[in-house]
Amino acid sequence: MRGSREELRGKLGEALQGMPQKLVISKPEGMGVPYRKITVEKKEVDYLAAAYTQTQVFHQRVERGRLLDYVTDTMMGGYLQMNAWEDGQEHMVVISKKGKITHQRKKGEQSKKRVSLEHNRKKNYLIPEGRVIPPLVDMGIFTAEGKVVNSMYDKYRQINRFLEIIEDGVKGEGKRPLRIIDFGCGKSYLTFVLYYYFTEIRKQEVHMVGLDRKEDVIENCNRTAQKYGYENLTFQIGDIQGYEADLPVDMVVTLHACDTATDYALYNGVCWNAKMIFSVPCCQHELNGQIETEKFSLLTRYGMLKERFSALATDGIRANLLACCGYKTQVMEFIDYSHTPKNLLIRGVRRSQGESRSVVPKAVQRTYLNEVENLMEEFHFTPTLYTLLKQAGRI
Repeated sequence: MRGSREELRGKLGEALQGMPQKLVISKPEGMGVPYRKITVEKKEVDYLAAAYTQTQVFHQRVERGRLLDYVTDTMMGGYLQMNAWEDGQEHMVVISKKGKITHQRKKGEQSKKRVSLEHNRKKNYLIPEGRVIPPLVDMGIFTAEGKVVNSMYDKYRQINRFLEIIEDGVKGEGKRPLRIIDFGCGKSYLTFVLYYYFTEIRKQEVHMVGLDRKEDVIENCNRTAQKYGYENLTFQIGDIQGYEADLPVDMVVTLHACDTATDYALYNGVCWNAKMIFSVPCCQHELNGQIETEKFSLLTRYGMLKERFSALATDGIRANLLACCGYKTQVMEFIDYSHTPKNLLIRGVRRSQGESRSVVPKAVQRTYLNEVENLMEEFHFTPTLYTLLKQAGRI
């Protein structure tokens, strides 16, 4: 027989009063419990919970002031153990088979190491601590001495995650000079970091152009590039739609280009035969405004479900269409700087005709295109990228 909710909440309150860096809820009781474990990690403002099934993970933001309520509700739903780590101390709340609730504390270096594990894995980072990197200093992520500011470890890890995705995409390209276009660059924090990564970490020549419609933003970015001495990084005023490159483009990057701006960026990358495309979509509203279906109306009846389904369908279609155009395409998780619980990055790497593994086989391309067109027919929408590629004879 379980103890009361009040008793459990009291024990958990003792364990969580120090606002731990990380906690894990585990030992599900019975087959009906939906997740095998749940991890909760402190972010800059609130907490981020990740609930794991055998094959999937679901994210949820937890307000700092509601952490105790969240953990109490979750454990009352069928979990027998919670471990929490903070400042060299581990707390463990356990519910025994007889329902007895206990709270234990452990101190020592081993516990402290577990708390700070995520903060101290420096050797795996493409941009390690200890280097004075001007963009990261100006962003407030590094100190003037090249150390990570304690409150900025999340952003530091996110930048390295982005670079890991780039690194994996450029494998096999050697160190030949690359021409990169960054569509919708905005203030260009990642553009500067990407330039540093290629020129200083990979020791590879790159010529990068950042494109944005805001004149003041472009002026400031060009001044900053000059201040850093980044000779081959320039910024131009322009629109993604209708932009024409004067030289061959090897890589297209588009981070958080809103709605159909992402489609035009992908379309340009395909038309230029860009070897690599990296896109973090944003604000996928187009299909949400078109979608209609009778057969699957449960997906459109509820506003939130309709919005999420439309966004996922948009990016699934984009990935398939890139594959139809000869790209090895992946959809990956990417965490942005505002700590969105879950975001997607589409990575496309083109296989050239001369490689031993040629472009995507025609039969596979046809299958991918059929999947897109079947979805379009069922839900009565017409994605911009499909229209653009169709009109250009690319699909």
